[in-house]
Amino acid sequence: MKAMVLYRQRERLKLTDIPVPRIKKEEVLIEVEACGICRTDLHILDRELTEPKLPLVMGHQIVGRIIRLGESVRGFKIGDRVGVPWLGYSCGKCKFCKSGRENLCDKAKYTGYSIDGGFAEYCKANCRFIFKIPDRFSAVSAAPFLCAGLIGFRSYNMIRDAKNLGIYGFGSAAHLLIQIARFEGKRVFTFSRRGDSASVRFARKLGAFWSGYSDQRAPEKLDGAIIFAPAGELVVSALESVDRGGSVICGGIHMSDIPSFPYRLLWEERMIKSVANLTRRDGEEFFKLANEINLKPEVTTYKLEETNEALEDLRNSKFVGSGVILIQ
Repeated sequence: MKAMVLYRQRERLKLTDIPVPRIKKEEVLIEVEACGICRTDLHILDRELTEPKLPLVMGHQIVGRIIRLGESVRGFKIGDRVGVPWLGYSCGKCKFCKSGRENLCDKAKYTGYSIDGGFAEYCKANCRFIFKIPDRFSAVSAAPFLCAGLIGFRSYNMIRDAKNLGIYGFGSAAHLLIQIARFEGKRVFTFSRRGDSASVRFARKLGAFWSGYSDQRAPEKLDGAIIFAPAGELVVSALESVDRGGSVICGGIHMSDIPSFPYRLLWEERMIKSVANLTRRDGEEFFKLANEINLKPEVTTYKLEETNEALEDLRNSKFVGSGVILIQ
């Protein structure tokens, strides 16, 4: 099969012919239709995440159809369209797994990082960590849901009672989350990198109450804020804009160092919290809601052999919304 393979970090992916994966009894074989790109992919490329399996097929927002079932698989059939997220495996035995917090499992494995992912014609996945895709969504539309949607949703659930919601970094996750927040009646304040006027306009188009740049203060106090941009200094900026009792949620897997700041910014019961991965419950709740509100991503598509160009476009903010690799 054709795949875009990472052989060394800080090098371009290479279009390569590799064997179709062999599945184990709890796994399914998937013919990949589409796979979203994500800033986590850039963190892997740039060696900010330092322990990928190599060589590696990246890509962790996978949509495709099941073409083979392992002997222990239940609840799925050949032909089902499914999505494969970042969290690809947990042990099922530790205190975190037993309490519905498999996202914190010490033995967790991650799609497109410790497990080969979806920048390929086929992939395999553990049946405990795939989701059926509602019929109303195409493969291209659903692909961004598998990380941007799910991580954004988990972040949002941590401050879902916030009426004035700040979002720092208006990329794939943010443009999905604003639709959910607006559906639930929130006032959304978005902050983009200075000079990224396209993202500011895009946020306004999607109904932001206020949209500006990350070096600006919110025009009124926020009840909570979510940071998707991997810039540690934004934690301080968000704290300056969050009201007493509010929380700042760091929604990324990697962030530059957070600079020191005066305790008065944290005082009065403000909190900082990170998000790690996702749970199966997150996925079930998210896809139910996405189907209910007909969540609509803005997508730019690329061919498999254009994956390197797609990742550089993501790095340089050459598109708004989400980028998706078309496989089939």
